[in-house]
Amino acid sequence: MIISPVPTIIANLPNPHSSSHDSNLRRVIISLLHKNRKNPKHVQSIHCHAIKTRTSQDPFVAFELLRVYCKVNYIDHAIKLFRCTQNPNVYLYTSLIDGFVSFGSYTDAINLFCQMVRKHVLADNYAVTAMLKACVLQRALGSGKEVHGLVLKSGLGLDRSIALKLVELYGKCGVLEDARKMFDGMPERDVVACTVMIGSCFDCGMVEEAIEVFNEMGTRDTVCWTMVIDGLVRNGEFNRGLEVFREMQVKGVEPNEVTFVCVLSACAQLGALELGRWIHAYMRKCGVEVNRFVAGALINMYSRCGDIDEAQALFDGVRVKDVSTYNSMIGGLALHGKSIEAVELFSEMLKERVRPNGITFVGVLNACSHGGLVDLGGEIFESMEMIHGIEPEVEHYGCMVDILGRVGRLEEAFDFIGRMGVEADDKMLCSLLSACKIHKNIGMGEKVAKLLSEHYRIDSGSFIMLSNFYASLGRWSYAAEVREKMEKGGIIKEPGCSSIEVNNAIHEFFSGDLRHPERKRIYKKLEELNYLTKFEGYLPATEVALHDIDDEQKELALAVHSERLAICYGLVSTEAYTTLRVGKNLRICDDCHAMIKLIAKITRRKIVVRDRNRFHHFENGECSCKDYW
Repeated sequence: MIISPVPTIIANLPNPHSSSHDSNLRRVIISLLHKNRKNPKHVQSIHCHAIKTRTSQDPFVAFELLRVYCKVNYIDHAIKLFRCTQNPNVYLYTSLIDGFVSFGSYTDAINLFCQMVRKHVLADNYAVTAMLKACVLQRALGSGKEVHGLVLKSGLGLDRSIALKLVELYGKCGVLEDARKMFDGMPERDVVACTVMIGSCFDCGMVEEAIEVFNEMGTRDTVCWTMVIDGLVRNGEFNRGLEVFREMQVKGVEPNEVTFVCVLSACAQLGALELGRWIHAYMRKCGVEVNRFVAGALINMYSRCGDIDEAQALFDGVRVKDVSTYNSMIGGLALHGKSIEAVELFSEMLKERVRPNGITFVGVLNACSHGGLVDLGGEIFESMEMIHGIEPEVEHYGCMVDILGRVGRLEEAFDFIGRMGVEADDKMLCSLLSACKIHKNIGMGEKVAKLLSEHYRIDSGSFIMLSNFYASLGRWSYAAEVREKMEKGGIIKEPGCSSIEVNNAIHEFFSGDLRHPERKRIYKKLEELNYLTKFEGYLPATEVALHDIDDEQKELALAVHSERLAICYGLVSTEAYTTLRVGKNLRICDDCHAMIKLIAKITRRKIVVRDRNRFHHFENGECSCKDYW
């Protein structure tokens, strides 16, 4: 938030020619406002006193009142005060614009600046910077460009604060060329300017350009290093983000809590539990306070890395829990199939009067989906708008479609899509198509497939689901058409990839991978397991190998799926009875699911697999999902 320098403003304002009494009263009121600026009730009392003594219209008093109301988020009081002020000056406009930005009312901030211009109140650098901040947060490129033009016409000059905000605006709105022009035109490109430019590059997905600016910098502070780590993680470059963190340590730059949160996010995405544990220990060594912000990141890391018990212990240790803390834990429980526990935690949250948000409902509805809690899921969905005043978004509707589809209520799910207040996305249709395939409802499946094929936006996963549906019916020509459409559209299939962490290093495997230096031992172990599992009754489910090839070739294709290779590497490179934790970027197939249950039984290992949808805890020939996923 932009804080106007009060002494400078007061010194520059014209002399009001007030009496000594009025001048002293003004000083007393302003002094009281400074002392009580964190106590809204006291501020209101001081305001009442100012009205009674007729000093509320004094520009100095009005300015301080407006600033304080905005600081304590009494935005309605600030608006009323502003409207009651005769001929508000630029300082009053700037204070209220700042207040709107802090309150999240970016459109109101932009409209107020436009009103100021229409009233011929001359904008200064503070007002322009406040307006541009609103444009950045609202992604209002058009309004930002108009302000840029106004600055050039008025002769204000592109001072450093304005130039920085313009770089940020153009970067956030995806106009990187204009952001670069602004950056290159700055006479002093210090660490702050470079950090803003780096953030702009990352926002546009221009990872290498961001790294280039970073490498050209002479001085790098903690904020800059953190920006690079965060940008890499946001762009899916998790390993590179961790490498930059290691380099940061080598350079002797001390990380802050935001740095650790970014690094923990990378660990969560990679499933790097041991590294995450080391970072947690390192945070203790650095004396980082485990506040709600940090606790949420730790809970998320442990739950996404497969250690839900440690996540629960951390959650229980947080004294003051906010909505993000509850969201992290509810989401973690849902991922691990602990549906009842997730719903119970949601109930506890409501009893503690913590107000849920949209993310909360995505978590608890996912829990209902994974647990087959259809009626309860419906009740929770209905409560969103009726009780909590939260309008459902496409993700929430998608959860309900998934809940109904999983239990075979396909007609109901299809009708639900038709009644929704939003347009169905491709993920929702894929979920229902998958349910049609599982429940072998060909007629409904074809209806959904038609809708999916006609959808204006469809990604590689949706194309593959469509192709697999036709292949499961033996309609190879339809499946081939879908894949041909993919090729013509330049859409590349996301390859199945599994990873396992061994000795703090992440090892990745693709289907049939031969790149690993331990490949001979891996494939020898795989051959051994194929032999042993057949004695346990394993029969390859060749129907899940959806290609027009013979059964023998299908069996070979299934045998080298990436998660099996990752598990085999874990078995040959860790001590007996060690828990294996594997992450996969796609949904685990039925055949691998059946195979891993038997591998866990034969090797007496606990094997935890995180696929795209959830965690599977395999132990003693069983899975935590009870074959319902």
